[in-house]
Amino acid sequence: MSHPIIFDTDPGVDDAQAIAIALRHPDIELLGMTTTFGNVDVETATHNALLLAQLADADIPVARGSACPMVKPRHPAPKHIHGDNGLGNIELPEVTTQPDPRNAAQFIVDTVNQRPGEVSLVAVGPLGNLAAALQLDPSITGKVKNVIIMGGSIREGGNVTPVAEANIFNDAHAAQRVLTAAWPLTLVGLDVTHRCVLTPEHMARIESAQGELGKVLAGSYAFYREFYRGALGIDGCCPHDSVALAWLVRPELFTTDQGHLHVVTEGPAEGQTLFAPLGRLFIEDRWSLTPEQTVCLDVDGDAVSNWIADTLS
Repeated sequence: MSHPIIFDTDPGVDDAQAIAIALRHPDIELLGMTTTFGNVDVETATHNALLLAQLADADIPVARGSACPMVKPRHPAPKHIHGDNGLGNIELPEVTTQPDPRNAAQFIVDTVNQRPGEVSLVAVGPLGNLAAALQLDPSITGKVKNVIIMGGSIREGGNVTPVAEANIFNDAHAAQRVLTAAWPLTLVGLDVTHRCVLTPEHMARIESAQGELGKVLAGSYAFYREFYRGALGIDGCCPHDSVALAWLVRPELFTTDQGHLHVVTEGPAEGQTLFAPLGRLFIEDRWSLTPEQTVCLDVDGDAVSNWIADTLS
């Protein structure tokens, strides 16, 4: 089965790994990338997306998108995790291509309308581009095939606050709009991405198989690995964004539940994703009025990590 996708991204080390999968996997048709602030500023994200496509010898449109959150000021980029340049501060080749002249929201709307019922949106950064596309053309909710969000946390707790995951926290208002829209959506959050570890052995296989792209993946991985050694005490990294693509291609590796989503936009719990399981009664029905969506709650982490390495080697 072929999966036509738009990959909405803020590369970022783990984004780079996922972009490589989207470029290489035989069952994924990468229609384009849209970029956003998050791990880096949007200019750097756009540069990195263009570079990764160039290194893979792929002619893929890249459309620049959101530079800041919808409502609140932008938090500084996490340079201690991804480096100043988003790719572990390694030396990078020059980029020789240019971004698409359209902004990200327009690119999403145009592409979905050109292929109604076929395109999946895979978003692995803050969700301003998807929120803007909804504002530009609300009818796309009935035209996308799937929306897959790498973000949020149901049971795992947060990674930037006690309760919030980074992508959702970085633009909580956009996330609230996207996660409560009436389109088929799956949340691939920390509950599953923290169960997956890309090991040095995995990366050695990837580096040897991916040529110039492999050198960038391995070099940036080394920086990211050091962060995870201190943060989670693991030897490797959590390949968060690649896990969203694993859900697209290998959903049988995941355990899911159905229910209703909300995002807290103010106060100490800002950015928290709230999940009301389908059919469960609460003191009021307000938590169960949004569309029914899918959340990933568990995963065969070893199988997903091996799938990543196998895809790229």
